[in-house]
Amino acid sequence: MSPPTPALAALLHHPGVWRGGHLADNTAPGLPTGHAALDAALPGGGWPRGGLTELLPRHRGVGELSLLLPALASLEAEAGWIALVAPPWPLHAPAWQAAGIRLARLLVVAPPPREILWACEQLLASGTLGALVAWLPEADPRALRRLQLALAGRSSLAFLFRPPASAAQPSPAPLRLALEAGPGGLAVDILKRRGPPLAAPLSLAIPRPLAWHRLAPHCSAPPSLQALPA
Repeated sequence: MSPPTPALAALLHHPGVWRGGHLADNTAPGLPTGHAALDAALPGGGWPRGGLTELLPRHRGVGELSLLLPALASLEAEAGWIALVAPPWPLHAPAWQAAGIRLARLLVVAPPPREILWACEQLLASGTLGALVAWLPEADPRALRRLQLALAGRSSLAFLFRPPASAAQPSPAPLRLALEAGPGGLAVDILKRRGPPLAAPLSLAIPRPLAWHRLAPHCSAPPSLQALPA
């Protein structure tokens, strides 16, 4: 291949141009995740602000919420609310408090299934959120684009938990992660980022919830969100 012309070379080095073989270096600084190996693999060195992050856990309770807790706890109070939309099980307040998150900053929203996306869009557009954490059983690309537009120009974080089958569907989210229980905690496979594919999943030492029989032996509901952050 012949070398690029001087004009093309100058264009390729422009800060507004991202080359697919490299991590985007014109990305605004992200919020550190609290996991050094993950920060090193993400453009901006952390969770993207003003952009959707999709999390696709293979099963619930693999440590998906524990992955987010360090960043959520680090948000300044001035950043705004931390909104949890349509969590699949009741949240256990003492566990969130133990993670360093003030309960007064948590906003739990439980809309009917058909209004989950609408509630997320309204919350993001309000400009009052430090972070959105939402569980979306169903969402088409058009609805996701509306959420991304509602985030435009803001510094909020937005985490969307979606089924693993969603990996085969197109999405405007700049960051998509598949999550699975690993031998040392959590295996994180970066499905999409502004950069080249990751050669292998990352292995993060994420604490998972205690065994269900130790937490609530007389309850029949799943443990992941009822007893401890998953």
